[in-house]
Amino acid sequence: MESVYWLIAFVALAGIEAATMALTTVWFAGGAIAAFLMSLAHASVNAQLTVFAVVSFALLIFTRPWAVKHVNRRAVKTNADSLVGKQARVTSEINNSLQTGSAVVNGQEWTARANKDGEIYPADTLVEIRAIQGVKLIVQKAQEETGGR
Repeated sequence: MESVYWLIAFVALAGIEAATMALTTVWFAGGAIAAFLMSLAHASVNAQLTVFAVVSFALLIFTRPWAVKHVNRRAVKTNADSLVGKQARVTSEINNSLQTGSAVVNGQEWTARANKDGEIYPADTLVEIRAIQGVKLIVQKAQEETGGR
């Protein structure tokens, strides 16, 4: 009867992985298959559980880094992440000391702060978005305005 339970566990874990594509449960689905094979060989429940744990964690430790590197590597950045590297135009002076500043990118106005404290960017300066922290753009002067530094 354990064989049926391992197959149910495999289907459930594989289904979760297929639905999320988050590389979270696929390792345990592999462990469930190994335990299923042990149950077919009439191994004890303790042996099946041990094989499940060992195989699952071995797959997790040894194959996850490779999978994370190669799976979904061509995924397109979405939402705010896609703004990093783009240029924006300052609409009100960016001054970290005064906690002021805003910039427009893709027709949307964002609160903006300089990448380095002490840098001040007046209105109409072209800046490059270096990061996004919360709802603020972190910017630095755009390459074309700095002479390619």
